[in-house]
Amino acid sequence: MQLNVQHFITPEIFQLIKVWLMKYKFVILSFHHYNLHMRSLYQDQSFIIREFSAEEQNLFCTLFEDTEVTKYLPYRSPEQYIEMFEIALDDYNKGPFGRFGIFDSKTNDFIGMCLVRDFADVPGQMEIGYTLCREYWGKGIATEVSRALVQYCFVATEGNEVVAVTDLDNIGSQKVLEKAGFSRLDNLRRTDRELAYYKVERSEVAI
Repeated sequence: MQLNVQHFITPEIFQLIKVWLMKYKFVILSFHHYNLHMRSLYQDQSFIIREFSAEEQNLFCTLFEDTEVTKYLPYRSPEQYIEMFEIALDDYNKGPFGRFGIFDSKTNDFIGMCLVRDFADVPGQMEIGYTLCREYWGKGIATEVSRALVQYCFVATEGNEVVAVTDLDNIGSQKVLEKAGFSRLDNLRRTDRELAYYKVERSEVAI
């Protein structure tokens, strides 16, 4: 006997299931908008964090053409951003870390990018970061992205500490990290600069 699933799941029931899944942050991907091979880290009704596709290189690189966006970032040439994007695509095959795109859940408009990686300065710590298009500043997205990345780190790995660093003058990003649950530590001193240093531990986050 062969059962037809359509006899049991009506469009109305499917919609209820979809709403429930989105409420609890499970990712619903549309066959018409997303490549099934692209991994998603997080989705709510405002934005989705997912892998970039190769066709989105221009979106990624254009983000860094705005001098206000790159004000507190180390200088990189256009060629270096292209190389960064190519490395990001390659990293998707190596593990849970990398650079990911942030897109509007409803329109698929590009909001910005974020990263999750091993922290180079302190073994065992994971680092998060984000860069948003200027039109999305001041909307609370950076705080929610930071919280989502922290959750992802603790779910995808067994690590216990997530950190973030900012330029000492980048007060806006420091406020974002504090709203996202990070605590400020003593400044991080590197050979060429000093940075504001923030940390959140697994025991402080509800997973």
